[in-house]
Amino acid sequence: MSSQPPIGEIQSAVRNAPGVPVIRSINWGGLRTLYIKEVRRFFKVQLQTIWAPAITTLLFLVIFTVALGSRHAVQVAGIAVPFADFIAPGLIVMGMLQNAFANASFSLLVGKIQGTIVDYLMPPLSTAELLAALVGGAVTRAIFVGCAVGLAMALWPSVHVMPRAPLAILWFGIGGSIFLALLGVLTSIWAEKFDHAAAVTNFVVAPLSLLSGTFYSVDALDPTWRAISHANPFFYIISGFRYGFLGIADSPVMFGALVVLGIDVMLGLTCYTLLKRGWRLKN
Repeated sequence: MSSQPPIGEIQSAVRNAPGVPVIRSINWGGLRTLYIKEVRRFFKVQLQTIWAPAITTLLFLVIFTVALGSRHAVQVAGIAVPFADFIAPGLIVMGMLQNAFANASFSLLVGKIQGTIVDYLMPPLSTAELLAALVGGAVTRAIFVGCAVGLAMALWPSVHVMPRAPLAILWFGIGGSIFLALLGVLTSIWAEKFDHAAAVTNFVVAPLSLLSGTFYSVDALDPTWRAISHANPFFYIISGFRYGFLGIADSPVMFGALVVLGIDVMLGLTCYTLLKRGWRLKN
């Protein structure tokens, strides 16, 4: 009687020989591993990455409400809204956007500076899987920050942050976070040192977020500055997110949703193309 294994078993063993990757579709294991790595990286220093932004954002609310008084109101679409209720949603999503950018702009950049970028490029991950893990980690941090800021504001006596349109909150909160995460990935691909990433933060992200109608209604601006505000993509994110809590907005919510979607798709394709080519990563 022959002791040799059947030919079918031999062919199967050859097809799955040690050291030969057999990944026929999405590498869920690698994608999950990189995503968990990105989450653990910011969660190990959660006092700095989650709770510190929540406290800083709450201080904005305290300072402005104390300076203007609890009776001050803002006109939005002809409706008077208490100032604290008006700025609270904008501050929540502003904190989410800034931290999504901060997380995504750090990953590849620190790899290039420390010479460990190969850890991102060599594993059997496709370009889409690598991009999805980086963006997913940044969006997760944004959600944690948003929840922390929302919890802090819910405990503040003069603020009412009860959701009225949860779908709008999810769309603009997550869509806006994806936008800034992709912008952060693009920055980390382009930047060669931390000064470059800091320049984008100080001269692009911070001005656009502060001049987006977070602390005022754009209807109160003159036509020129109102047109400039409507050219700011942050304006549509904050206006739509505020609609989720107040039920009113400075701009058409559906138009803003399409703007956010279009920007996410455009930036996603740009980041995918640059990552696939290895621009400034493989040189």
